[in-house]
Amino acid sequence: MKDYLLASDFDQTLSIDDSGCVLSKLMGAHNFEEKVKGLSRLNLVQQGGELAYLLLHDPEYRRARRDDLIEAGRRVRLKPDVRKLFEFINNGVDGCRFHLNVISSAPEEIVQTALEGLLPKSRIYGTRFQYHPETGEIQSILRAPAGYGKVAVLDELQHKLNIAPERIIYMGDGSSDIHVMLHVQRRDGYTIAVSEAKNVTQIARRNILSENAFSVALPILQDIAGWSDAARIRGFFENYGLQIQEWGRVRTDFLTVQDSGTQLLPAISETTSTTTTTAPKEMVNA
Repeated sequence: MKDYLLASDFDQTLSIDDSGCVLSKLMGAHNFEEKVKGLSRLNLVQQGGELAYLLLHDPEYRRARRDDLIEAGRRVRLKPDVRKLFEFINNGVDGCRFHLNVISSAPEEIVQTALEGLLPKSRIYGTRFQYHPETGEIQSILRAPAGYGKVAVLDELQHKLNIAPERIIYMGDGSSDIHVMLHVQRRDGYTIAVSEAKNVTQIARRNILSENAFSVALPILQDIAGWSDAARIRGFFENYGLQIQEWGRVRTDFLTVQDSGTQLLPAISETTSTTTTTAPKEMVNA
């Protein structure tokens, strides 16, 4: 058996909703996306850690308690067939055994509640808070797997499971996954992007666009298990009660072209000019 560490992001990789948007709606907080963009422009926190920062510092979010995070987790909508995806990963395929873990910058309570009954809490690594023992208010952040923080968690899991770096698979969707994807790629691991975000698709080995979570089984079957027969892959999906209706693979080049401000060189004339050379007088007399 070949053992692989398969790590996945949560927000909009396994879920339809963004945890921050769901919690904001629950809390009656406003302008979540604008606040996130503002923090990103300031580079004040790691990419993906904006919600944790707001929960610790913003007055609208400081009202949140552990129960609010749990309730937000109940309201998060998962992508279709996440259960079947986890079943496939747990079963393995053709001598490949996968150790699935979720690494997310979302609050740990939200992810654990959303994936309750699908994945043990011990395999979920989210942002962990310390709460005031009496008021329940968030006092500090104990761990924030955002940006490079995801790399630290992944390395910890790799050493714990004793898995070679080239047998690490990571799938994600956004800017918070850039550091960990570059880290995995640099050590000959395998990365899957599940969004059209250019900063991620330009890094990932494969890009899968689908509303169904089970779609990431496709690159795993092809590139990890080595399946090349399309009929076999379609049959595999059908064994899980799914049918591939459309399957297209397109290579996309992203170009931005603008006027450089430089002038073109003058055209070269095709007319041949003749040069007449006059010999010195001494040579003529000779």
